[in-house]
Amino acid sequence: MRRALLAGLSTLIMGCAVAETPAPTASQDNTAITPAPMCDGVLTQGGLVICTGAPGSVFTVAGTKLTVSDMGSAQFGISTSAPSVIGWSHDSGAFGDLAIAPRKDDYREISGFDCDKVDARSAEQKAHASRSWVKKQDAFASFNPGPGALEGFVKPSDAPTSSPFGPTRKYVGVSKVTGEPCESTSVHRGYDVATPVGTEVIAPAPGVVVLADPDLYYEGGTVFLDHGHGLVSVFMHLSSVDVAAGDIVQTGDLLAKTGNTGRTTGPHLHWAVKWRNPESDNRGGDFYIDPALLLQLDTAD
Repeated sequence: MRRALLAGLSTLIMGCAVAETPAPTASQDNTAITPAPMCDGVLTQGGLVICTGAPGSVFTVAGTKLTVSDMGSAQFGISTSAPSVIGWSHDSGAFGDLAIAPRKDDYREISGFDCDKVDARSAEQKAHASRSWVKKQDAFASFNPGPGALEGFVKPSDAPTSSPFGPTRKYVGVSKVTGEPCESTSVHRGYDVATPVGTEVIAPAPGVVVLADPDLYYEGGTVFLDHGHGLVSVFMHLSSVDVAAGDIVQTGDLLAKTGNTGRTTGPHLHWAVKWRNPESDNRGGDFYIDPALLLQLDTAD
C-alpha cells in the first residue's frame, strides 16, 4: 500500500533528515525482513511527517507518541509554528532529527467587507453558528482507519488556485444587518480554487465521510472526509452535497459540487486538511496543515 512512498518523497523534501537507525533484521527463518524504522515527509511548516515501522511499534515525534498502524505507518502534522528542527525516536532505539523549512505567508487587508460574512451578529445568525459548531466538533471527534497520505493526494477540483493556505487577513467593514462597523483578523487555513457554481468536487484521497451538511453557518454546504491517520479533508461553500455520512469513497469519487454558500464573497471551493492526534482525546491540540504540500507527495511505484 505504501508503494515506495518514502523513496519518492526523498526527491522533494524541503529539509533534511539525520537519523541513526539499526540495520534491517531478518526473522529466524530468514523469510521476512523488517525494514529499519524511519521518518521522512514534506518537511516544511504546515507539512506532514510520515514514519514507517513494524505495525504496533511506537514512534515519538516532537514529543508526541504515535502507534504504527497495520499499514506500517504513523503520520504527524507539522504546525505552521514548528521549530526549525524536530526530533523523532522509535521504541527499537532508532532516532533522528528532521530539519523543517520555514513558511513565508502574506498579510492582506480587505476593506468594504460585509461584517456578516465574518462573524455571526444577529440572534438568528448566532443560533445557526452554534448548531453548526456542534456538528463540526462531533465530526472531528471521530476517527476512522485509512491510508492517510500513503496513497498521495490529487486536487479535488480542476480549477486554478485563488488563495493559498497561510496568509493573515484583516477585514474591515460594516454589518448589513445591524449597521455596526467591524474589524476582524484571521489566518486562512484552507486552499481555495476559483470555480463556477456546479463544478465537481472529487475525493483527493480515499476516506470515510464523517459529515455531509448542506447548510453550516460559516461553511455553507460542507463535507468532511476522514482519510485515516488523523487527517480530515474539509470542503466548504458547496452548492450540492452528493455523499452521506458513513460513505466510503476512493480517490476521484464524486463528493459534491462547488458553490457560493455560507460566509463567502464569491463562488469557490475552500479545501482544508486538519491533522488530529489519533491517540489523544484533547481536540484542542488539532491544527490545519497546507493541502498544497500534500499535493507534492510522490507515491509512484
